[in-house]
Amino acid sequence: MEPRWLEWARKLQAIAQTGLAYAKDPYDVERYASVRQVAAEIMAAGSSDASKETLVKLFSRDGGYATPKVDVRAAVFRDDKLLLVKEREDGGWTLPGGWADVGDSPSVAAVREVKEESGFDVVARKLALVYDRDRHGHPPIPWYTYKLFFLCEIVGGAAATSHETDDVGFFTEDRIPPLSLTRVTPGEIAHLFEHSRQPTLPTAFD
Repeated sequence: MEPRWLEWARKLQAIAQTGLAYAKDPYDVERYASVRQVAAEIMAAGSSDASKETLVKLFSRDGGYATPKVDVRAAVFRDDKLLLVKEREDGGWTLPGGWADVGDSPSVAAVREVKEESGFDVVARKLALVYDRDRHGHPPIPWYTYKLFFLCEIVGGAAATSHETDDVGFFTEDRIPPLSLTRVTPGEIAHLFEHSRQPTLPTAFD
């Protein structure tokens, strides 16, 4: 589970963001901006990854009613092996994927990420997992996030790296390399192999 300080900071940030979206009185705007500052201070104190100023800038990019962010991932199997890409950022391996973009449906976003990060053309066949990120062993991040995992099928293309990835490979379940845990966990990988072996399994969710 996420640390309590992160849970509290996220709630304060959500209150501030929603308040700033709807507040009309200038004093209310000032108060909600102060709440956002407190949320950033809590996060900065609890983690050495970012300063208060950096976090305030990140929070300021989001407007409107506060909702979870959406991370899409693609599980692509070939001959009982799973496609993984190696992240330049941390050197760990992960399923192709990332934040969903405005204007893309979730499956379209997953297909695009596979092409951009691995070079393969795929089609999405099944929504396998819909997870609350906080409940599956990922390291903490500032945003409350839902993770959507699609089973995809290769229809073309060839392995190619990108500005985000520096290696591409297929791996059996007993030969999974060190993972980028910010993006995917061993438990999620195991569940996706189960869905690959048993295509009739229903979508798993929290």
